[in-house]
Amino acid sequence: MTSATSATSPPPQPSHLRSHTFHGLAPGPRLLVTAAVHGNETCGTRAITALLAEFDSGTRAITRGSLTFVPVTNPLAYRLGQRTGERNLTRNMAPSAIAQDFEDRIANVLCPLLAAHDVLLDLHSFHTGGAPFVMIGPQNNRGTLEPFSYAEAELQLALHTGPHRIVEGWLDTYSRGIQKRIAKAAQGDAAVAAGGMTGRLQSLVTNPNYGVGTTEYMRSRGGYGVTLECGQHGDPRAGDVARLAILQTLALLGLVDDAPQSQPGEREILRLIDVTDRAHPADAFVREWRSFDAVRADETIGIRHSSEPVKAESDGFIVFPNPRAEPAQVWFYFAKRRG
Repeated sequence: MTSATSATSPPPQPSHLRSHTFHGLAPGPRLLVTAAVHGNETCGTRAITALLAEFDSGTRAITRGSLTFVPVTNPLAYRLGQRTGERNLTRNMAPSAIAQDFEDRIANVLCPLLAAHDVLLDLHSFHTGGAPFVMIGPQNNRGTLEPFSYAEAELQLALHTGPHRIVEGWLDTYSRGIQKRIAKAAQGDAAVAAGGMTGRLQSLVTNPNYGVGTTEYMRSRGGYGVTLECGQHGDPRAGDVARLAILQTLALLGLVDDAPQSQPGEREILRLIDVTDRAHPADAFVREWRSFDAVRADETIGIRHSSEPVKAESDGFIVFPNPRAEPAQVWFYFAKRRG
């Protein structure tokens, strides 16, 4: 007989991270393709699963370099059917000498895997409506925040993934957001209390490394990569976007004998310039925003619980609006066309 205690106990956490690697018999780049970094973003998982069957059957073949698929990068979040397991895997990604949560344990396996590859294609989806887009890193630089020397190769990768829109400026913007949180925490901001944040979460969201996810860690290890937002969660077309991007990347890097499809030259490149946190559960948008909805300077985006309006400082675009964001977490990003 099953005891009441065991009947109500949560299932054990996943004990491993599954990957699939194909080695070509000629030298070439090492590509890593990840999906379900967030457990409810499964379009990439579906695309990878279908392609694995094609490689296993001999329908497709890797002839040069190597290809590694990780179809479910956060198996706990995937099992739960939600964005995170115990925390957001794509924030503060780094190896941990003492793992404090499930995502720390995953990062201890994932970070060496990233470092062992040259190129990353990270497949995601988003919760509100909008068209697919691809995120790239900084221009070549020798700065302290995100030094980089593969901007041209990364842009070529982005151009071949398919979406019309390219977004840059992630880590710069996130760094500014962290500074805002640190300043509010120093002032005794009520968002921490309203959100019921633990000391662990508070330390994460104010950590200067908090903006570092898969692609940022990849760049820090001497590689490059893009984050492809394939469409809205559950949209069957998002899986098609993920599949095309994988095939295009394989062809672009020369891992397969096929040539990549030609891509239209015109793209819209937007730069993230600011991030706004939700401060209280009663903070609300004035309407149902979609990613890349245009706003005019001084247009009201949302209303704080104090009745204070949150307005656009200039003409631009809403990115990743999240009406269900927790207090002290990202409510939306703001972007402008690259100048």
